Amino acid sequence: MIIDITGLPPERIVFEPSPLAELGVALHALAEPGHHPGLHGWATATAAALKPDLADRLHEANFLWTTTFSDIFMPYAGIRGGDGRTGATLAEELDMLDRLDEDRFVASALEFTCSTQYAAGGPVRTERALELAANRGPKQLDFTRRLLADPAGVRAWLRRLFEDCDRAFFADTWRRVAPALASDARHKTELLRRKGLPETLRAVSPAVSLGFSEDGGRQRIEVDKLADGRTTAADPVVGAGVTFVPSSYGWPHLMVLHAPGWRPVVHYPVGAPELPSPASVELLQLRMDALAHPMRMRLCRQLARAAYTTGELADTYGITPPEVSRHLAVLKKASLVTTRRRGRYVLHQLDVAAVARIGSDFLETVLR
Repeated sequence: MIIDITGLPPERIVFEPSPLAELGVALHALAEPGHHPGLHGWATATAAALKPDLADRLHEANFLWTTTFSDIFMPYAGIRGGDGRTGATLAEELDMLDRLDEDRFVASALEFTCSTQYAAGGPVRTERALELAANRGPKQLDFTRRLLADPAGVRAWLRRLFEDCDRAFFADTWRRVAPALASDARHKTELLRRKGLPETLRAVSPAVSLGFSEDGGRQRIEVDKLADGRTTAADPVVGAGVTFVPSSYGWPHLMVLHAPGWRPVVHYPVGAPELPSPASVELLQLRMDALAHPMRMRLCRQLARAAYTTGELADTYGITPPEVSRHLAVLKKASLVTTRRRGRYVLHQLDVAAVARIGSDFLETVLR
């Protein structure tokens, strides 16, 4: 994921919390608790306390925060001529949502139906939107029909839904997390002023870095994600700049708003559970490729028990030492096998901790 920031002044890079964005990820955590270790208790208690009518309405619109994380939760990024700044309160940001033009509101509400068109922009394909909504269920289909027929009415319906969520649980949630998010935003702003953008991006996430185009002529923010996309921070329609939004309930999701005509937003998690940093996409690919071969899987099983030499492994599996060496080279490149010398012998052993991480690495990477 690439954000072109060539010539962008540092003051156009802002760090601010967003109550509406935090409500969006809280709703996602409520709907998908398996994505959020550490929030199971909150999700269970909150879901149990929801009134049936509110629970039904949340289910009706849940594709806004489950299938995708809809850009309607970041309306400040899509207001033409706006400054890209977030609101201090949920009410302020809901007012911004009311200010989004109709085409942008409809397109962002139906992102789940047009993911392949997201980066290109353009109008919503009505037939395709209805077809994909039907796959989600009758309530989602009804929501989509109402949205296409009466965008203003659905926008008012969503505002009431979010206000009801605020009264039911989010106001208390926001009171608890807002101070830490504001503190993180202040810290990143000060870090940007004192240390510069490269170090600030590293502090945002190991998956975010400063890079340059292949010809070295354009500077860009690069986000290590499985999804590809690119945008510019100098779109004259919405004004130049990038907004970084810290999130407490969003871990492990690292999301980038890169729709054409919207100000780029990087929505990043803070306060993650005490887990090792997720592997890069490249390392995860190496590990998955390494373990896709049946012989390497068998070697791993042996090496998990104890350390062995190349000759011992060759004898065990009836293959030649050069074949074993080739397989071990792949496993070592993927950081799955360690080696140590004992006299004139080289012993190989599985890094069990690395292998144990593959499951959560995969989850964290695809959800990033």
